[in-house]
Amino acid sequence: MSVIELQSVYGGYGDTEILHGVSLKVDPGEIVVVIGPNGAGKSTAMKSVFGLLSLTKGQVLLDGEDITNTPPEKVVRKGVCYVPQTENIFPSLTVEENLEMGAYVREDDFKPRLNEIYELFPPLAEKRKQSAGTLSGGQRQMVAMGKALMLEPRILLLDEPTAGLSPKFRGEIFSIVKKINSIGTPILMVEQNAKQALSIADHGYVLVDGQNKFFGSGQDLLDDPEVAEMFLGGGKAVPEASV
Repeated sequence: MSVIELQSVYGGYGDTEILHGVSLKVDPGEIVVVIGPNGAGKSTAMKSVFGLLSLTKGQVLLDGEDITNTPPEKVVRKGVCYVPQTENIFPSLTVEENLEMGAYVREDDFKPRLNEIYELFPPLAEKRKQSAGTLSGGQRQMVAMGKALMLEPRILLLDEPTAGLSPKFRGEIFSIVKKINSIGTPILMVEQNAKQALSIADHGYVLVDGQNKFFGSGQDLLDDPEVAEMFLGGGKAVPEASV
């Protein structure tokens, strides 16, 4: 059974329909990447999982349970964590306070999990008492992901995690995504850096105009001449990010 499945969903914001029958799924242990041109509905499809827009048709399933149009606060409690592209940290709080905020719905002792996050993100351990707003872009993204992981989610949703980052930090973030996945967290990721994203993906979806255009393994999409020409600049795939 898939962890997350979108079954032919339609919807958008207000009277504007953006998704026109999008289907996708993430199976246990997978990294699934969604790519496509600007305005294709990539982030909208992801937000539909988290209840951030109104769906008029179709279903969103979490481990087979229908969570279509469930409010975000309830989706979080079901184990789905979402890291938006922007405004994803509390800049005036310290790194540690940000991570603690990520555990706000937990009623048990989250200190062991906090230590695990520091092991996963060593730069954060060194700067735990520093204001998150003073960190580099890559480190702020680590805080955002670490905050989401405090809940030990059933699935992690990442919206453009490398947006605006230097090539060095992009490679580092992709390596971290692989590491998070390797310890058991399925990941659904929207990305503009399509080559690097597909190189670490188990499966990928290409959306165009709010509809499914291509689907396949990450490598199959990288090797597809039409996908390469339309979305990857027509070049060869970059080497896979190292862990």
